[in-house]
Amino acid sequence: MSSKDLVLEIPYGTRDFLPQEAAEKRAIEACIAREFEIWGYDEVVTPTIEFLDTLTMGNGSNLEPQMFKLFDKENRTMALRYEMTTPIARVVASRLGEEWLPHKLSYISSVFRYEKTQTGRQCEFHQAGVELIGSSKATADAEVIALAANLMKKAGLKDFQICLGQVEFINGLMQQCCIFPKQQALIKEAIERRDLVALNEIVDATELSASAREMVKQLPLLHGGRQVLKKAYNMAMNEQSRRALDNLTEIYELLEAYDAAEYVTFDLGVIRDFSYYTGMVFETYTPGLGFPLCGGGRYDHMLTDFGTALPATGFAVGIERILLALERQGLEKPQAVKDIYAAYAPGKQLEAIRMVQKLRDEGKTCELAMSACLEQEAEAYRAEKGYQQVIFIK
Repeated sequence: MSSKDLVLEIPYGTRDFLPQEAAEKRAIEACIAREFEIWGYDEVVTPTIEFLDTLTMGNGSNLEPQMFKLFDKENRTMALRYEMTTPIARVVASRLGEEWLPHKLSYISSVFRYEKTQTGRQCEFHQAGVELIGSSKATADAEVIALAANLMKKAGLKDFQICLGQVEFINGLMQQCCIFPKQQALIKEAIERRDLVALNEIVDATELSASAREMVKQLPLLHGGRQVLKKAYNMAMNEQSRRALDNLTEIYELLEAYDAAEYVTFDLGVIRDFSYYTGMVFETYTPGLGFPLCGGGRYDHMLTDFGTALPATGFAVGIERILLALERQGLEKPQAVKDIYAAYAPGKQLEAIRMVQKLRDEGKTCELAMSACLEQEAEAYRAEKGYQQVIFIK
């Protein structure tokens, strides 16, 4: 590869947003930012680079292989942020404290994961999300789920489904069946991957009774309406699992008041791919994509690791994935308004400049031609660039 080719390359898993793509991305972000503001969430911005020990807090070292790591001049290990929940937990513990709870924080940021790229996910991608910190109530969980549903609608999506689960239900059943910790980890990993073949093999290798084995195999299949909770109640013989199901019932009733319950289905096989979740978890899907647009849940122990014991809940939504979903479903993407293209005949340049400045002062989006042109040339340029009208000064 020549030096010229190398200079023109970009790193694996990154991408350029060309003008139209960047405009669509910014329009979605502006829509989301406004919705966060309306719901009372204050934006925070954290460093792109954090110390590795901070980013692995609560997640363990299993995330390290997927992190972009580097060293400072004192040879301390740092990394590009893998997700946003951990950095915001650090901000709350170190800068905001426990006054005037709850903290309602939002963000729109890029995050980095070194993994095989896929449609809708690069090694660098963009997320928006909220963290509601300082409330253990079901009202907090219901609020973040309802907000996630609102974001989907405001972005232009009409057909989507929120799959709602509870990690404590699964944890309780594991305890009920007296499954060893190593086996629990393998079972949860298979459930998270939706790998029923692997799950059956793992369960069959245990010393569980036939009825217990069958119950564990049913976990990924507990998916549907409120009747699923009734079936799950019949399976749960311990208090931990039953409390988890009571929690889901309460959240669902609150979502009915938000007019968001119609988008919710129970999926007790949803456990998410981070180890810090402690309660409600959810993922949002839409036709045409085989991966979630949005996901989140409750994580009550993470801030304890940072020295501040506060319950928390939240979610993140993928910006690129929303754009991809709109494209695949043939739906209109949010657009930034481009009002006027101003062009002029020879000798009219100064007059055009004065007119454009006046229009810009009035809040109009205006582009000024760089040189005199013909009227038909101005109209062709307007159509190509997407301006609503052309003003031609003769």
